[in-house]
Amino acid sequence: MNERYLEDYEAGQTFTTGRLTVDAEQIKTFAAQFDPQPFHLDEEAAKRTVFNGLAASGFHTASLVMRLIVGSEDRPVGGFIGLGIEEMRWPRPVRPGDELHVRIEVLEVRALASRPGQGTIKVRTTALNQNNEAVQVSMNNLLVPCRPGNPALNG
Repeated sequence: MNERYLEDYEAGQTFTTGRLTVDAEQIKTFAAQFDPQPFHLDEEAAKRTVFNGLAASGFHTASLVMRLIVGSEDRPVGGFIGLGIEEMRWPRPVRPGDELHVRIEVLEVRALASRPGQGTIKVRTTALNQNNEAVQVSMNNLLVPCRPGNPALNG
C-alpha cells in the first residue's frame, strides 16, 4: 500500500484501481434493499423500460466505486475522508457482467489555513466498464493530512 500525505499530491496525477465484475444477483440484492424499482429487480420488466434491460442502481454503482477506491494501492494517509461531492453523473448504466475499474485524477491540492496540518484534494473519479466507457463520473473533495514536521503546513 502506498499512503500519501498532502505534499505527495499534485494536480494532474492519476491513479487507477483494481477491477471487479458485477452480476445480476448483486444488482437485484442491492435494489431489493435500497432501490426497489423494476429496472433494478426484474429482467423482464427492465426490458420494457428506458434501460432496455437490467441495470444497477446509480447508488449501487457509487457503492461499488467506493469499494474499488478503498481497496486501491494508492490512498491518503488515514483513508478516504470525503468532505463532499460536487457533482455525480451516471452517463450509462452498469449491466450484469460489466467489469468496473476507477480512474482518479487529482484536480487541485490545497493546504487549509483554518486547519493547520490538513489540506484538501479535489479529484475527479471516473468509473469505467470493460469497454472503457464511463458509467459514473464524480467530483469529490477529500481531507488529507500534511506530513508531520512540515512547518509550512503544520502551523
